[in-house]
Amino acid sequence: MEQTWFITGSSRGFGRTLVRAALEAGDRVAATARRPEQLADLVAEFGDRIRPIALDVTDPAAARAALAEAHTHFGRIDVLVNNAGYANVSPIETTEDADFRAQFETNFWGVYHVTKAAIPLLRAQRGGLVIQFSSMGGRVGGSPGIASYQAAKFAIDGFSRVLRAETEPFGVKVLVVEPSGFRTDWAGSSMTVHDIPEAYAGTVGAVNERLRKNDDGAAGDPVRAAAILVRMAKRHDIPHHLPLGVNAAEGSIAMDRRLLADDTRWREVSRSADFAEPYPVPFPADSAL
Repeated sequence: MEQTWFITGSSRGFGRTLVRAALEAGDRVAATARRPEQLADLVAEFGDRIRPIALDVTDPAAARAALAEAHTHFGRIDVLVNNAGYANVSPIETTEDADFRAQFETNFWGVYHVTKAAIPLLRAQRGGLVIQFSSMGGRVGGSPGIASYQAAKFAIDGFSRVLRAETEPFGVKVLVVEPSGFRTDWAGSSMTVHDIPEAYAGTVGAVNERLRKNDDGAAGDPVRAAAILVRMAKRHDIPHHLPLGVNAAEGSIAMDRRLLADDTRWREVSRSADFAEPYPVPFPADSAL
């Protein structure tokens, strides 16, 4: 079953690996990047099955134009992948507001602009798959030093849940992908590390060491991940969320269990806030006493 993909952030990392995987599976790809000339080698290899398109995802007009070009060229969009994103490292206390906002512009608003531009096309053709790249941090969170990035990934999840509810009647499916560490350039030249004050050496500094100075590299194989997503796109039964990597899988399950335990422990207190419920109710025993 040949499919047509529209992938953002295609010039390197996960995006480029996914472009190649889709092409090798016999699919067609509209591959977008700020510098589409970086895809020239793939054009030479795969010919007219790949269409490089210039796109800055923070520009809503550019997003509409890129989707229109891809749709005109290929006739449809079966799989939309919002992959473009990056993270810089610094504590919340000392992060420049402009840097925090700039990251959010790409990591969340870029997803918003591209998705919104694609919805009319997917609705008109009565189907399609939207793959939103979040991260393990968008499910579990709490990684010191990358607050803007993780806040955007949580926002993507909330946005995608509403998107799923609104577009499911049109045959559109939405998959939120939550990778843990993979051997891409995410923690390399794509990442700027700002000054880390001594007070944050044990938190932000420790995370920076783990992200950037691991001689063995991250555990995740982007080639395997891309192949998994290409296979996933061929299915009818698609999960709402897909953790990728051992840390993502085990971390997500552990977080879900903690949340369920907390919700269950505080259930009667939570329910007592409604008019019709008994009130007041005893709090659970305070473990600190």
